Amino acid sequence: MHIVIMGCGRVGSTLAHSLEDRGHSVAIVDRAAEAFRRLGPHFAGRTVTGIGFDRDVLIEAGIEQAGAFAAVSSGDNSNVLAARIAREIFRVDNVVARIYDPGRAEVYQRLGIPTVATIPWTTHQIIRRLLPEGSEPEWRDPTGTVRLAEVHIGSAWVGHRVSDLEQASGARVAFLTRLGEGILPHRDTVIQDGDLVHVIMREDGIAKVEAAFATGPEDV
Repeated sequence: MHIVIMGCGRVGSTLAHSLEDRGHSVAIVDRAAEAFRRLGPHFAGRTVTGIGFDRDVLIEAGIEQAGAFAAVSSGDNSNVLAARIAREIFRVDNVVARIYDPGRAEVYQRLGIPTVATIPWTTHQIIRRLLPEGSEPEWRDPTGTVRLAEVHIGSAWVGHRVSDLEQASGARVAFLTRLGEGILPHRDTVIQDGDLVHVIMREDGIAKVEAAFATGPEDV
């Protein structure tokens, strides 16, 4: 797949190398030519100097053949504008924009523009380690109906099956993080001490899920 990236900062340059390592062709756009130094001598993709939401610049970067576009510059407005152009004008299937303002990120998600809100993500990860009770959202669908969240589980659930937890809470366990690695559980997977449980649930059912996870199976 050909992928176009707007912004050659730390995120953009790291993303470019990661995608190349996976066998994709990459073009990266930045208004400052010196930014491409971050790519190093081994980058085999295309570098284009210019404004990332300029159509001619995007065409030079191969947007017309691209299967994906990532806007990860330091400007929220530029990222959103570029993402909209990629999706609405060039009909790129997979588009994502990095947004620093969490309020904007939520609005754009509801408008159908996938966003990654850097600051809220980092904050949520820190809060999750400082205050593990309850849940911290990791993703919401554009309608605001369904969320993926890491939900704290009470110690009473250790030794019980994932299917028991799902039945008690009404949520679906998407994956577990165990000893720093993600695993996809099956019905008979047993919850171990230290597991981080990531579940898919409805927004209107959060209170029920958190209550079921916090108590033991004998209490629900």
